[in-house]
Amino acid sequence: MKYSERNIILEKSIQFSLDIIKYVELLEQNKKYVIANQLLKSGTSIGANLHEAQQSESKKDFIHKLKIASKEIEETKYWLMLCERAEQYPNCVKLQEDLVEISKILNKIISTIKLNSVND
Repeated sequence: MKYSERNIILEKSIQFSLDIIKYVELLEQNKKYVIANQLLKSGTSIGANLHEAQQSESKKDFIHKLKIASKEIEETKYWLMLCERAEQYPNCVKLQEDLVEISKILNKIISTIKLNSVND
């Protein structure tokens, strides 16, 4: 998953981070500061970890960084679930759908790398 002309998961993670920032701004306008802060941290950390993985020192380090991104996805799912279920919170369905897509891509990358490591 080194830098190339087009890296779909990196592109999607950047767009997701931008969308999270917009959503968090809506939450803050509605004085939902605690959730906004948590969601901002976990939601933007996904892309940060995926980008950091691009400079990993080994395949093991690369997988480790991807797994950190995967954990941030799970935390972000939790915060978005709370937003979905809480009264008077802005709609977050599109963010949840985008997160599922990023998660599927990331899980496929991790499983492919592990499979290729077994065959090395």
